[in-house]
Amino acid sequence: SIVNRAFYGIRLLTNDEGLYTNAIYGFLNILFKYCDEEKPDYLCVAFDVDAPTFRHLQYKEYKAGRKKMPEELAVQLPVLKEVLIAMNINTISLKGYEADDIIGTVSARCENDNIKCVILTGDKDALQLATEKTKIKLVTTKGGATVTADYFAENVKERFGVDAKNFIDLKALMGDASDNIPGVSGIGEKTAANLIKSFDNIEFIYENIDDIEVTNTIREKLINGKETAFLSKQLATIDKNVPAEFSIDSCAQGDYDKNKLLAIFKRLNFNS
Repeated sequence: SIVNRAFYGIRLLTNDEGLYTNAIYGFLNILFKYCDEEKPDYLCVAFDVDAPTFRHLQYKEYKAGRKKMPEELAVQLPVLKEVLIAMNINTISLKGYEADDIIGTVSARCENDNIKCVILTGDKDALQLATEKTKIKLVTTKGGATVTADYFAENVKERFGVDAKNFIDLKALMGDASDNIPGVSGIGEKTAANLIKSFDNIEFIYENIDDIEVTNTIREKLINGKETAFLSKQLATIDKNVPAEFSIDSCAQGDYDKNKLLAIFKRLNFNS
């Protein structure tokens, strides 16, 4: 998501060979900026794989309306991975899973090992991973300028009025057009937020559908949309048990391969 935001947030740049470089340039600026701020002991970067995920198998329309990645961006990803390898930064991906699932798995392992975790992302879905120890740095990029908002679990509650763990229940009801997650027809963000604030999660809502205090119109919408509500929650839930082969130690910050990195940066015309 950071690469994507960098690509659209910075005008197209090319090197002397005509290779597009704006996404790489923007990504590295963001990475260096927040590494300077956070000074992590461990660092890894998660990538999507160009293959169907378990969500596509559950719901063939998942992300169906999303535009294909522009070729100008696609050609930059292999080069970005070269840069990260030269920086000795662990890159993790796994067929059948999204980058969010990799991130969720890493954050869960950090929690288990009592390691503070900082997730740098442009994807609001990651807010469901916020805890007392796991912080989400949510990035937006406009006109080449990058800003972030920090979210621990308490900040998610303050901003959205629901617990971080129930962020998926919000999406289960209201849906998400960007990912083509259906939600419940006729239930918008405001109604969904009020329902989750009042009843915590969709399981409680549907177990008590005849008794909860809502209008008959909303009750009818909920009853008619029960199947898509539970499907939407499954689609929105980040998998925190991805069978990716990595260890926390493999993400330890190491020295750059300076000669290799310098050669790549010269090729990209990253002279500063």
